[in-house]
Amino acid sequence: MTALLEIDRLLDDLEAGLRKKLEERGVTSPALIGIRTGGVWLADVMSKRLGLQEPWGELDISFYRDDFSRIGLNPKVKPSSLPFSTEDRDIILIDDVIMSGRTIRAAMNEIFDYGRPASIILATLVDLGARELPVQPDVTGRVLALQSHQRVKLRGPDPLHIELQETGH
Repeated sequence: MTALLEIDRLLDDLEAGLRKKLEERGVTSPALIGIRTGGVWLADVMSKRLGLQEPWGELDISFYRDDFSRIGLNPKVKPSSLPFSTEDRDIILIDDVIMSGRTIRAAMNEIFDYGRPASIILATLVDLGARELPVQPDVTGRVLALQSHQRVKLRGPDPLHIELQETGH
């Protein structure tokens, strides 16, 4: 499993996939948005790798979560920051791990509150499957099937690395 979690290789695959998807769609000036926290670290890295000139944005989806009333507010909530308009923009939405699809749903709801984008390309470093909602990434660094007692965690930001964690059975 360690070879599958080599961060440089995952980042290379994610970058290559994004370049291909942008070319296929004819997108030349995307706006990049990372979902806090891991997605923000990835937005920083991918912005540099893709040579994007515009600052990237960051979302804190805490208020958009569908379990907000059940679990309450994360004590580390910070305001979202989008230094550009999303109206009619081609957006790259990036996060570290996709599993149920609920985080991505919340992020898209928040993006639409800022304006209606022309398109959204969803990029994730790792796809764990296990969807509860019909949300699929357009680009992913790696698809992994984990056992129920395993978790993947992106650590960073400097250095950025990814861990496979074992939890209680």
